[in-house]
Amino acid sequence: MSSASPHGVAALAVHDSWVERAETLARRCASARDVGTLALLAPEIRAVAAEMIESDAGGGLAARVLSALNDALTVRAIDLAAPRHRLPSAAWCWLALGSEGRGEQTFVTDQDNGIVFAAADAAEARALRPLFLAWAGAINQTLADCGFALCTGGIMAGQAECCLSLDEWRERFSAWVRTPDPQALLNATIFFDFRALHGDADLAATLRAHVRHVAAHADAFLHMLAANALTVEPPLGFVREFAARDGVIDLKKYAARIFVDAARVLGLDCPVPGTVARLRHLAAAGAVATAEVEAAVGAFHHLQRVRLAWQQRALAAGIAPTNQLVPRELNDFDRRVLLEALKQARLLQQKLKTTYRLEG
Repeated sequence: MSSASPHGVAALAVHDSWVERAETLARRCASARDVGTLALLAPEIRAVAAEMIESDAGGGLAARVLSALNDALTVRAIDLAAPRHRLPSAAWCWLALGSEGRGEQTFVTDQDNGIVFAAADAAEARALRPLFLAWAGAINQTLADCGFALCTGGIMAGQAECCLSLDEWRERFSAWVRTPDPQALLNATIFFDFRALHGDADLAATLRAHVRHVAAHADAFLHMLAANALTVEPPLGFVREFAARDGVIDLKKYAARIFVDAARVLGLDCPVPGTVARLRHLAAAGAVATAEVEAAVGAFHHLQRVRLAWQQRALAAGIAPTNQLVPRELNDFDRRVLLEALKQARLLQQKLKTTYRLEG
């Protein structure tokens, strides 16, 4: 009888080690007494994700763990800020947007968040907003102190445009759907990926139901959203080469974004905003063959692994991580995996073209 592989046992030990460390970090975030402690925990969170990548944990899992730990840190930042501000008794919910909303954060991320609160009417919303804004602004600064850069586009809860009552958010989403101009489409790529992070989750659930309803009856909006998802192409060259400008590929804009955008428009009615959840929602609904969906999911996970590994390599070298990858510096296996992942991205875009009868 053959004995178990010592390498397998060692791998299990490594796996248990970072899982235990992640759970410990989540507990430490929850019990942090001040912002300074959170700022010290933030690098440890990134270190756990880096260890996972080094241990071949998989891109999908590493991104989910990184996002979950960032969630834990954010929730504690929200709670720590509350006693220092005169918050109204109205119900509220902190919304995670963009990659955080999808649970797909990497080592390169800024803040995308918002607040939805309960208000009886427009007058009450105007009265409550300044109270929420002061609190949210303090939270945004705390997160910046923890390494989450302030959003240059102002997509943050501490900005009036992202701190709205439930009715105001409903009207905002309805307006974007009714008038799908370029700005509305840009907003859709960020705000439609919202997720309740802290507070009254029923507010977010009610808003999600509204979004699903209005989008289901907005053919023009969906058509333009699909067309917008086709404005970038995967950087594929000849048979086994990349179409890399100056030898560099932006893994966010020309790779991950393709999966994210296609899944968003095809699976906009999915109750969960994640890319993989949206893709599998299509298979469950019979809209796309399960084999096709799982090929796309596998490609997206491999892409995220390569992306995170590339960023982790930069961190290990003391360099600021980016999404700018040099394909010739990848090993042969990762080059082939990335090429196959980009081919799946192209197939997903073809599904968009077929579904929405788009030319090209």
